[in-house]
Amino acid sequence: MAKLKIITMRDIEAEPVSWLWEPYIPAGKITIIQGDPGDGKTTMALAVAAAVTRGKRIVEGGTATLAPSAVIFQTAEDGLADTIKPRLEQLGADCGRVHVIDEDEQSLSLSDERIEAAIVKMKAKLFILDPLQAYLGGADMHSTNGVRPLMKQLGTVVERTDCAIVIIGHLNKKGGKSQYRGLGSIDIYAAARSVLTVGRISDTERAVVHGKSNLAPAGVSLSFELDPVSGFRWLGERDIGIDDLLSGKSYQPENQFSKARRLIETTLRNGSVPAVEIMQAAEEQGISPKTLNRAKSALGVISIKRQGKWFWELPIDVEYTVCDEDGQHGQDSQHSQHPPVTSLAILPGGVL
Repeated sequence: MAKLKIITMRDIEAEPVSWLWEPYIPAGKITIIQGDPGDGKTTMALAVAAAVTRGKRIVEGGTATLAPSAVIFQTAEDGLADTIKPRLEQLGADCGRVHVIDEDEQSLSLSDERIEAAIVKMKAKLFILDPLQAYLGGADMHSTNGVRPLMKQLGTVVERTDCAIVIIGHLNKKGGKSQYRGLGSIDIYAAARSVLTVGRISDTERAVVHGKSNLAPAGVSLSFELDPVSGFRWLGERDIGIDDLLSGKSYQPENQFSKARRLIETTLRNGSVPAVEIMQAAEEQGISPKTLNRAKSALGVISIKRQGKWFWELPIDVEYTVCDEDGQHGQDSQHSQHPPVTSLAILPGGVL
């Protein structure tokens, strides 16, 4: 019998939460990315991994990693040479910082000591397992007694190493609450501090909903594009909840005016940005200068010239209503501290 040992909370030193991607992926904790087959959850995880290897922001406006860091990507579904590496290269990853534990002699499981050894040796900041059911070591994923010890041991490993572990899993076909849609025992969901659910919006657009967040308020829903030609691209925020995503609700493709509004609001939410940068981002998303200018006017965006460069910023304390494609409604509040700004100068494409 183990000796009794009491821990008093007065003696515990409080620590802030550290993040790989705030608030979606905490460091030193387990995160689950779940979704149906073919909906892009693995590609999204690889996009996160690619950003980590380059020390880049995972999404525009998000938090950046401290420095380019190592990633361990363990997969039992896709070939490394014909699938994973080409995707990583397309996503701009530094493949010299992406590592895999060789399973030729012995398959890996969640309780395998090689996981911690590999994280320590490579100084990895992110460890991805894809998919969950391939790494249970024969344990019944629907059994609490089979799953709970594995998840507890894995949680101990990530806390010791401060590495973020991301487990990719499929959804089951049952209805009901989101926490019961993941494959296997509810203990898998319970062990994760963050759960991201990926779902299909259209043929090329996917949404990511932060369905569980124990360490911070849940992040906004995001969307990304999976284009057969151009590949993966983050699209920004998406107004969709977990229930709608899991219900398979059909969404109409977003029109260009709405895309332009969303681009401007997302880009300017933290303050002014050079107008040229917004114009370039709009061009990359296929938004015409005319449509961008209509969305700018509808939002009451202010143009300010500083040191010879034009900047855009949102007016202060303004509430917005939904605008139609012609921008007929625009501002719905009289609290703006700035009057609407008329043309001060014209930049290329007719956008101020």
